[in-house]
Amino acid sequence: MNKRRIRSSSQNLLQQVLDLLFPIHCAGCQKIGQVLCPSCIAQIQPLPPPICDFCGTPLSTYGGCKNCQYHRPKLSGQRAVGLYQEPLRSCIHQLKYDGNVRLAVPLGLMLAQAFREYGIQADMLIPVPLHKDRYQQRGYNHALLLAEVCSAHIGVPLKDNILVRHRATVAQVDLHPKDRYQNVAGAFACSPYANNALNGRKILIIDDVSTTGATLEACATPLFMAGAKEVWGLVLARPLI
Repeated sequence: MNKRRIRSSSQNLLQQVLDLLFPIHCAGCQKIGQVLCPSCIAQIQPLPPPICDFCGTPLSTYGGCKNCQYHRPKLSGQRAVGLYQEPLRSCIHQLKYDGNVRLAVPLGLMLAQAFREYGIQADMLIPVPLHKDRYQQRGYNHALLLAEVCSAHIGVPLKDNILVRHRATVAQVDLHPKDRYQNVAGAFACSPYANNALNGRKILIIDDVSTTGATLEACATPLFMAGAKEVWGLVLARPLI
């Protein structure tokens, strides 16, 4: 049994014990019974059209995308499930910071649904990696959990050993949008496992939130350098900026 399976089995056992002591509550409305109830799921609406072809930002009725006007994404494109607002915001926070890893299932299903509805094409999924120090603190990579669920439902293979975060960075949420690009610049690299696996391939990067797209772009740079044909980003949410 590999380390991931051992870790998963341990987490499942711990979760079963916790469920006996503390009944499951919906991450959105706190009702007892489900990790995310149908009513809260129904409140998570797709981004209102029209959206930018490149960064996926909802466009105003007045025309062009203000984001891409000043900074053209260094990606083939990016898409999001919905806006960074309740109840999706609370769900992401609980998954990422509060250890509610069961939320990866309904949220990962939303990513899979968005993948199909947007008509995205990909040869492999790559989750945004955590630095080893951050991983040790948290005990899991939320982006990997999401990508595992998404991969299982869309039939696109997941590769979590292709991209590594070799430089620790401060949390993007604490930075001004203009500083986020500098914070993650050069923070990611392709591992030796990449070899020729990326040549001519269409890659889809999975993460939770994209504000400026800086993290997705920083991930895309080494993937393009390694021969990727297209690199897209798919996230759960993005705020209107």
